[in-house]
Amino acid sequence: MLGTASVAEKRSPMAEFMPAESVRRTAGLVIEPIFCPADVADVFETTTWELRTAAIKGESGELLFEQPDCEVPSSWSQLATNVVCSKYFYGEAGTPQRERSVRQLIHRVARTIADWGIGDGYFATPADGERFYRELAWLCLHQHGSFNSPVWFNVGLYHQYGVKGAQCNWHWNPRTGTVEQPENPYEHPQGSACFIQSVQDNMEDIMELARSEAMLFKFGSGTGTDLSTLRSHREKLSGGGKPSGPLSFMRVYDQIAAVVKSGGKTRRAAKMQSLKVWHPDVMEFIECKAKEERKARILIQQGYEANFNGEAYSSILFQNANLSVRVTDEFMQAVVEDRPWTTHWVTEPTRPGPTYPAREILNKMAECAWYCGDPGVQYDTTINRWNTCPNSGTINASNPCSEYMFLDDTACNLASINLMKFRRPDGTFDVERFQAACRIFFVAQEILVDHASYPTRKIALNSHRFRPLGLGYSNLGSLLMASGVPYDSDAARGICGALTALLHGAANRASVELAAAVGPFEAFAENREPMLRVMRMHSDAVDRIDPACPAYLRQAARRLWDQVLAAGERHGFRNAQATVLAPTGTISFMMDCDTTGIEPDIALVKYKQLAGGGMLKIVNQTAPLALRTLGYGEEEIAAILAYIDRHDTIEGAPGLTDEHLGVFDCAFQPRQGTRSIPWKAHIRMMAAAQPFISGAISKTVNMPADTTPEDVAEAYMEGWRLGLKALAIYRDGSKEV
Repeated sequence: MLGTASVAEKRSPMAEFMPAESVRRTAGLVIEPIFCPADVADVFETTTWELRTAAIKGESGELLFEQPDCEVPSSWSQLATNVVCSKYFYGEAGTPQRERSVRQLIHRVARTIADWGIGDGYFATPADGERFYRELAWLCLHQHGSFNSPVWFNVGLYHQYGVKGAQCNWHWNPRTGTVEQPENPYEHPQGSACFIQSVQDNMEDIMELARSEAMLFKFGSGTGTDLSTLRSHREKLSGGGKPSGPLSFMRVYDQIAAVVKSGGKTRRAAKMQSLKVWHPDVMEFIECKAKEERKARILIQQGYEANFNGEAYSSILFQNANLSVRVTDEFMQAVVEDRPWTTHWVTEPTRPGPTYPAREILNKMAECAWYCGDPGVQYDTTINRWNTCPNSGTINASNPCSEYMFLDDTACNLASINLMKFRRPDGTFDVERFQAACRIFFVAQEILVDHASYPTRKIALNSHRFRPLGLGYSNLGSLLMASGVPYDSDAARGICGALTALLHGAANRASVELAAAVGPFEAFAENREPMLRVMRMHSDAVDRIDPACPAYLRQAARRLWDQVLAAGERHGFRNAQATVLAPTGTISFMMDCDTTGIEPDIALVKYKQLAGGGMLKIVNQTAPLALRTLGYGEEEIAAILAYIDRHDTIEGAPGLTDEHLGVFDCAFQPRQGTRSIPWKAHIRMMAAAQPFISGAISKTVNMPADTTPEDVAEAYMEGWRLGLKALAIYRDGSKEV
């Protein structure tokens, strides 16, 4: 169970460059060689290489992508090879400009970021900047961490290859102290995956949002907007007549997303639309997607294709956005007390709109989510209780996956750490190397902020002023299973809490160190007291980590957060936000993670449809390690794995004790089994992590097919009681695809 490492370990490598007293230095960051050995001349010689063919095939067997002779590390899987070579290599296939090696890709990104950091004075000496380059490249090369996709798409194309393009986007110019449009956008590449945009209640702004959303979708990013600023269809227009309400404009936004999606992009358009529970049109908003889903099911019954890209779903509305209702503590208390809930006009907040029983609103949300997965819920009061910058604004919206929650017209670049890479052979977790990796990635993310470009002037300005970042992790489910710990256990929740506290603490300690070197974020002074209050809330939560967690992890988190608070009081913070827990889809493949984000594995045995026919059986690769951790011999392990391969379940496997079954529970119930992780366990795991995250958690709460709408309503209540910021559920079988 992640071992019982001694608290009195030898002095850590992390202490070499970040002792508590070191934050008093203001001459730049000192970087010690923690990962890439100092005596290695070339970081890319720390692994062996081989040539492979990368290929992607479509559902019908057609070859969508193929590139022979791709140079990749021998330790990388074929899946990682296919994903990275097809998604991230720059250049037109078959041309001399096409990247052909992972070393080119990683060098392009790491070299550019390091050069920017050296030029901006982030490092104490140029030699520290060179060591930073080697450390960052080593971490990416050895699959210890990864940036979000836009960084791999765009960073370094100009600086390493001289790529140029037409003028677009906006960036901060430190020489003039203003936001400008660069002549060459590749000189200031788009590096963020997550955006939040505002919309005002006038036609010009409503249409401007449509334009800026389209540009974000074009470059593969996602965006979220709260539509509560738009007057309801029940109100009046200033010149007379009736407004059409937010749902009418949602139709426009939905069609733009669909068109951009079908215009050749490899990613579906990703967007979030939310409405606050006081809005007069809230009931229509809640029901809109379920009503469209009913139309799709009728079409499917008449023989139309059932997949999500088929004609049934492409002919209905609201399929290109996630929907969430933002509820307040006041509303949730009205549900508890079975009181009425009165909405109010947008244009005249003192004028009442429709009144409903509060429970009717919540039950309608649950009924529609049970039917089609939407809407989710965002807990507005909780979100703003943890707002580090309330003097600058209220948090109104999130990105499409609900992990990035901050002020309107802001952006966040993400990176994630692969937790399994820090599991030692004896089962303990290498706290110091984990914190060192967090520091390197966080510094890289910070350097990107002022060198990136953004789709609007406001987002470029706010990114400079607040500098929000989103460091996270992946592979938690695999780490727990490998450690012999059931996902649904106090020990697992304790481990999750401690690791997330270490992640958030390491990120914020780096932010303090950066503030000491190059100054706190511009809006820190006006938000100093509330930000320090939120930091104390994070620190206080360390003492509530479940004691079933190994003591050395809790003690390490406590020591780290004591440093963060003391140093933050002295120097402030470079970044208004530091962490999120993202879904980590594509980059988890790049890191060869068996599980994504905070999720458990979905099944011990998964089936993948092969292009051209047939099925590929994929058996969980962590199960053998888990069985060894639990004390089984090699012959017993072989028999159990053979049973899993034959029956698609571990239930009934020879020699497996019943008390160990929970270690292998997954999100979905196997066809020949009866066990799965209960939905409450998903929510409780989120609750273990949430106190240690600046933003929120992108996670699906999986519910079995026989779940009732009442169960969904209870899940929404449980999420509120446990202090989550957002919750989305998926009932098995609730989509006809």
